[in-house]
Amino acid sequence: SADGGTNLSLDSIPMGLPMSDPTAWTTAMNNLGMAPMGMTGQPLLPDFDPALGMMTGIPPINPMMPGLGIVPPPIPPDMPAVKEIIHCKSCTLFPPNPHLPPPATRERPPGCKTVFVGGLPENGTEQIIMEVFEQCGEVIAIRKSKKNFCHIRFAEEFMVDKALYLSGYRIRLGSSTDKKDTGRLHVDFAQARDDLYEWECKQRMLAREERHRRRLEEERFRPPSPPPVVHYSDHECSVVAEKLKDDTKFLEAIQTLLTWIERGEVNRRTANNFYSMIQSANSHIRRLVNEKAAHEKEMEEAKEKFKLALSGILVQFEQIVAVYHSASKQKAWDHFTKAQRKNISVWCKQAEEIRNIHNDELMGIRREEEMEMSDEEIEVPSEMKETEESALVSQVEALKEENDSLRWQLDAYRNEVELLKQEQGKASRDEDTTKEQQMKLLQQALQGMQKHLLKVQDEYKKREAELEKVREDKLKIETLLENLKEQESSTSRVCVCSQEKDCPAEKTLSNSPVKSEREVLLVGIISTFLHVHPFGASIEYICSYLQRLDSKICTAEVEVLMTRLQNTFRQELSGVGASLEKRWKFCGFDGLKMT
Repeated sequence: SADGGTNLSLDSIPMGLPMSDPTAWTTAMNNLGMAPMGMTGQPLLPDFDPALGMMTGIPPINPMMPGLGIVPPPIPPDMPAVKEIIHCKSCTLFPPNPHLPPPATRERPPGCKTVFVGGLPENGTEQIIMEVFEQCGEVIAIRKSKKNFCHIRFAEEFMVDKALYLSGYRIRLGSSTDKKDTGRLHVDFAQARDDLYEWECKQRMLAREERHRRRLEEERFRPPSPPPVVHYSDHECSVVAEKLKDDTKFLEAIQTLLTWIERGEVNRRTANNFYSMIQSANSHIRRLVNEKAAHEKEMEEAKEKFKLALSGILVQFEQIVAVYHSASKQKAWDHFTKAQRKNISVWCKQAEEIRNIHNDELMGIRREEEMEMSDEEIEVPSEMKETEESALVSQVEALKEENDSLRWQLDAYRNEVELLKQEQGKASRDEDTTKEQQMKLLQQALQGMQKHLLKVQDEYKKREAELEKVREDKLKIETLLENLKEQESSTSRVCVCSQEKDCPAEKTLSNSPVKSEREVLLVGIISTFLHVHPFGASIEYICSYLQRLDSKICTAEVEVLMTRLQNTFRQELSGVGASLEKRWKFCGFDGLKMT
C-alpha cells in the first residue's frame, strides 16, 4: 500500500540482477546517491556515503524523507555526470552523449509518484519495462499504450528521481539491431489524480497535526485565569478596608473594590462603608506621589554622581595627556627609540580624542541643565496661573460633589423621618417617648446638615467669583503680552533702520584686519576652539573642525586670516626633525594687554 511504502529503506529494494558488467550498474547507482548492491544483496561499496550524489538535479536519497522535501546538495558545475552502459537480462541501456545538455523535464507536480516514459521500442513488453524500472523502486502499476510510451506509478516519490536518471538512454532488446527493437528513452514527470489525491490527504493530515500542536502550545502558554472575587459582606468589607491601608496588598484590595462597585453592591445601607474605602484609596494617592518624589530624588542624585565621576575621569585624562606632551618635549623625546616615539604619539592622539569626547559629553549635560533651568524660569508664571486655575476648578468640582452627596443624605434622612412618622401613629404609647427622642435627634441632624449645605453653597459662590477674577486677570495679561510683542517689532524695525544708516560709516573702516562679517565669525569660532586646546592645534585640525560647519572653507583662507591677526593668534614650532610640527595658539588675552 502507499502508507506502507513510506517505511521502505534502500536495503529492501531488490537489486539482485544478473549483470554481465557489474561495475556499470554500480557507477549508475553511485550517481544516484544509492549504495550499490551485489548479487547477494550485500553493498558493493561498504564505505559509500549517500550524500555524494554526482547526477545533476538528482538529490541524495534518504528513505526517511518524502520526495518533495529532499533538497539536492550543491554540485560543482565542472563535475561531469558519468553514465555507463547498463546490462539487463533482456536488454541493454546505452548512455547518451555526455556533451549534450540534460533532457528537459516539465514542472514537478505535487506528490508526484508517476512518470511518463516515451521512446520505447515497438517490440517492448511490460516485462521488459518492469525489468528496467523495478531497479528504481517498487512499481505499483504500468499503463502501456499501443504507441511507444507508457506511464509507471511507483510506491514512493523519491523513486521518481531515480527513474528520471534513465532519461536519454538508448535501449536495445537483446543483440538485435532492428529499429523495432531499439529506442531512446525519455522519462518525465506525469500528472496523476491518484498522486494529487494522496498528496492532498497528506497535506490535510499535516495541517491537522499542526493545528493540534498549536492548540496545545496556546493552552500551555495561556495565562491562568484570575482568582474569583469574594461576595460582599460586612466581614469582607472590613478585611478589604484594612488591605487598602497596606501598600503590599493595595492592588488586590482595589481590584476587589472595583468588582463590588461594578456588581452594584452599593446601596443605602453600605454607602458609608464604600465611601470610607474610596477615601482610603484616595489617601493612597499621597503615598504614590511621595514614592514618585523619592524616585525622582534618587534619579537626580544618580545624575549628580555620574557628572562628578565624569568630571573626575576628565581630570585624569587631562593629566595623562599632559604626561604625553611632556614626554614629547625635546629633553625626554631624544632618549626614546623610533618605535617608542611612534607609540607615544599614537597614544597621545587616542587620549586626546577620548578626552575631547568626554569633554563634549560633560558640556552637553551642562547645556541641558542650563536649558532646563531657563525653560523652568520661563514656564513658572504661566504654570502658576494654570495651577491656580486648575486648583480652583478642582475645588469647585469637589464642592459640587459634596453638595450632591449632602442632598442625597438629606433625602435619605427625610425618607427615614417619614417612615418614623408613619410608625409613630401605629406604635403603642410606651414607645412614644423613644420615638420622640429619635425624631428630635433626626431633626437636629437635619438642621446641622442644612447649615452645612448653606455654608458649602456660600463657599461655592465665592470660588466662582474668584475664578471669574482669575480669568479677567488672564485676559489682561494676554493683552499686555500682545502690546509688548508689538513694541518689540517696532523697536526691531527702528534698529534695522539705524543699522542701514550706520552701514556707510562701517564701510569706511576698511583698514581693520577683519574685512567682512564672515571673517569675524571665523575669528570667533577659531578663538573658541583654540581656547579649549591650550597646547595649540595644527592648521589641518582647525580646518577639519571648521569644515564640519561649512564645507567651503579652505586651509589657505584660514591661515591668511590668522597670520593677519598677530595679536590674537600665534604660531609656534614644536618637535625636532621629522616630528617638526606647526601649532597655532590663542594669545588674545596677552594681545589685549599689548594693544
